[in-house]
Amino acid sequence: MRYFLGVFMAILVSITGLKVRADEGMWLPMFIDRLNYEDMQKMGLNLTAEEIYSINNGSLKDAIVIFGSGCTGEIVSDQGLLFTNHHCGYPSIAALSTVGANFLEDGFYAETMDQELPSKSGLNVRFLLRIEDVTERILNAIPFDITEVERQAIVDSISGEIESEAISESYQEANINSFFYGNEYYLFVYEVYSDVRMVMAPPSSIGNFGGDTDNWMWPRHTGDFSVFRVYTGPDGKPAKYSKDNIPLKPRHFLPVSLKPKKENDFAMILGYPGSTNRYQTSDGIKMAYDFINPAIVKVRAKKLEIMDERMAVDEQVRINYASKYATTSNYWKYYIGMNKGIQRLNVIERKKVMEDDFDTWVNNDAIPKKGYYKDALIKTERSYNKISELRLVQIYLSEAFIRGSDVFAFAHQFRFMYDILAKDNINLTELDKEVGKMTAVSEKTFRTMDLKTEQKLFRCMLEMYINDVDQNYHPRFFRTIKDKFKSDYLVYSDYIFQVSLFTNKDKMESFLAKPNFKTLNEDPLFNAAQQIYALYYEIRDAQQPLNNQLNQGMRKYISGLREMYPDKKFYPDANFTMRLTYGSVLPYNGGDAINYDFVTTLSGVMEKEDPTNDEFIVPPKLKELYQQKDFGPYAENGDIVTCFLTNNDITGGNSGSPVINGDGELMGLAFDANWEAMSGDIVFEPELQRCISVDIRYVLFIIDKYYGGTRLIEEMELKK
Repeated sequence: MRYFLGVFMAILVSITGLKVRADEGMWLPMFIDRLNYEDMQKMGLNLTAEEIYSINNGSLKDAIVIFGSGCTGEIVSDQGLLFTNHHCGYPSIAALSTVGANFLEDGFYAETMDQELPSKSGLNVRFLLRIEDVTERILNAIPFDITEVERQAIVDSISGEIESEAISESYQEANINSFFYGNEYYLFVYEVYSDVRMVMAPPSSIGNFGGDTDNWMWPRHTGDFSVFRVYTGPDGKPAKYSKDNIPLKPRHFLPVSLKPKKENDFAMILGYPGSTNRYQTSDGIKMAYDFINPAIVKVRAKKLEIMDERMAVDEQVRINYASKYATTSNYWKYYIGMNKGIQRLNVIERKKVMEDDFDTWVNNDAIPKKGYYKDALIKTERSYNKISELRLVQIYLSEAFIRGSDVFAFAHQFRFMYDILAKDNINLTELDKEVGKMTAVSEKTFRTMDLKTEQKLFRCMLEMYINDVDQNYHPRFFRTIKDKFKSDYLVYSDYIFQVSLFTNKDKMESFLAKPNFKTLNEDPLFNAAQQIYALYYEIRDAQQPLNNQLNQGMRKYISGLREMYPDKKFYPDANFTMRLTYGSVLPYNGGDAINYDFVTTLSGVMEKEDPTNDEFIVPPKLKELYQQKDFGPYAENGDIVTCFLTNNDITGGNSGSPVINGDGELMGLAFDANWEAMSGDIVFEPELQRCISVDIRYVLFIIDKYYGGTRLIEEMELKK
C-alpha cells in the first residue's frame, strides 16, 4: 500500500473502464483541500482542510505517528499518551516479558507514570512536520534521453541535497519519496522521539482474541490495542531515555468519541499504509499468482508448523518466538487470501481490459504525441516474463534462509569482523569496536534463540530449497551435503549445530575473547551464510536491468493513463507515507446469503468462548464484567461494541491508524481488512473491501473497568 502531481484519482479496473469512488484512495493530506474536501463535507466532515493538514498550526496530522518500523499510532492526550494496535506493540511487549512477568500472556498496566516501562526493542515514533513537492527541482535536472541507471543517480544526488537542506535539528529526518514510478517526488520531514514507554497492554486473550482463526476475518471480536507514552527531554525536545524526561506536549491530540455509530456515518483514517500495486499490469499479477504467492505460503506454512511445535511445550520459547510467529502467520494467510481474491474477482482479466483500452488509445494516430507511450506495456511485459524465475529464487532465499532459521542472519552479521581479521595488518581499534558490537548481538541472540527450533528450521528449509529450486541456483555448500553427507539433511544439520560457534554460547564467548581469522573462516555455518547472502545479492542485482526496464514501462504507462483520462483524480500507490482515506461506516455482503452487520459486541466474545482453545479463551474478569453488565459509560443498547466496519481504503502499515469521525474525534483503531477482499492491494473492490477496527469504547472499557485505569481515562478528552 506510488505516486503524484496535481490531480489524482482512484483507478478501479472494471469491464466498463474507470470508476471513481469517494471511499477509494490513499490521498496525500496536503492536497485534500483541492481534491477531496467538497466530497468529504457532503459525507459528513465538519472540519476545515486546515484542521486536517497544516504546517503552521496544530492539526490532525500532528496527532499521527509512525509507530516503530511498520505501524501507525495516535496521540490521545496532552501528556503524550499514545494508542496503537496490540500486534504493533507486540515486539516491545515481548521484549519486556519474561516467564515470571509474561506481559504478552497476562497483560500489563502501569498504575503510575513512574511504572511505565522503557522500551527494550529500540522503539521510536516519528511525527510528520511537513510535506513539500520537489518534483520540478528533480525532473528539471534529468535529461530526456538517458538510461535508467543514470536517471536514478541524478535523482539520488539531488534528493540527498534536498534532504540535507531540510534538516535543522539532529533528531529530525528527511526522506524524498517517488510517486507514480518517478513521475513525481515529495519531501517528508519528520521529528523522531526515542523515549517511548509501555503504559498498558491487554492480555493476549483480549488483544489477540481469535488468533490465527479469526485473522483477516469478519465478524471479529479482537481488542487489538496497546497503550504507550512519548517522553521528551526537560526542554520538550526529543531525547534518549532518562528518568528526568517528561511527557510529550503534543501540537495536537485526538479527542475520543463515546457516540454510537450508525450506518453511513462519516469515517476517515490518517495513517501510513505500506505498499499497494493498484497500477500493476496483468503480467505482474500473474507472476504473483502463479509463482510468488504460492512459494511464500508453502515456506511459511512449514516454518509455522515448526515454531508451533516448540512453542506449545516451552513457555520461554513461546515468549521469544511470539512476535516472529505472529508476523510469519499474518502474511502466510494474507497471500492465501490474495490468490483466492485474484481468482474469484477475475483480477487478471480485468487488468487486461484496461491494458487493451490503453493500447487502443496509444495507437490512435489521430491523437498526437502518443509515440512516447507506445512501448510502455511492451517493456512491462518483457520485464515480467524474464524476471519471474529470478524473483522466485529470491523469495525462496529470503523466506527459507534469511527469514528462516535465525542462525543464518546471526552468522552473517560477523562479515565485518571477518573482513577486519582477513587483513594482513589488523586495525585493533576497529576490531575492538566490532567485538563490542558482536558481543551485544551474541548475548541477545543466545538469550532469545531456541536451538531445537532453529535446527529443525535449518534442516527443513534446506531440504525444501534443494527440492524446489533449480540446481543452477544452489550455493556451493549444497555439494558438500550431497557428496560428504549423502544428502542426509538431518545428519548435516546435526553436524553444523555441533561444530559451529554460532550455535554454541561457550564457543562464541571464547572466540570473542580472542577472535581469529582461522576459526571464522573454517566455521561451516558462517560459510553457508555467506554463500546464501552472496547468492541473494547476486540474484537481486541480476534483476536490476529488468527492474529498470519495468520502471520505465510503468512510468510511461501511468503517465499515459493520466493523459488518457485528464478529468480524473489519480491517487498514488501507498509507500509508507502519510495518507488520508475517507468513507463511511458500512456493512457488506460476503457472498450468497451472507449479510454482515457493521458491528460486533462483547456478547459475541462470550459466544465464541472455548476454554480448550488458546485462541478463544475469555479472561475470568472480562466474563465477570459481562455477567454483571458493568459497562460504565461505554455501553450501547446494554452491550459493548467491540469492533466495527468502514469502507476506508487501507493496507499493511495502517495498523494502529485512528478512525476519525466528522468532528475530528477518535472512533476506533484500524487493525485488519476482510478476507473477501484480499486482492485489495492490487484492485479496490468497493462492494467488498472493508476496514476492521476495534471500537474505541471497547478500548476505554478495558482500560477503565478491566484494569481500573482511571488516571488514563482522566487524561483524555471524552466526547459524548
